[in-house]
Amino acid sequence: MLGRAVNTRVTVRLKSGDEYTGILEKCDPNMNLIIVDAEELNNGTVIAKYGRIFIRGNNILYIKLDSTQVLWV
Repeated sequence: MLGRAVNTRVTVRLKSGDEYTGILEKCDPNMNLIIVDAEELNNGTVIAKYGRIFIRGNNILYIKLDSTQVLWV
């Protein structure tokens, strides 16, 4: 399912409580992610913008997919 979400907007919550949103560029079987046009959120408010970020899969609490983009083919 995550592989089909490539090139769509995702929101990632880390175990630390940090939250990031952006376009999923790549993922691997360990759920390591590369997100482009990433934004760091605090209670839904953008506090920082990044070009590209890497998130290790073992730090992820959950990944929320954008429900407006159709992933089922």
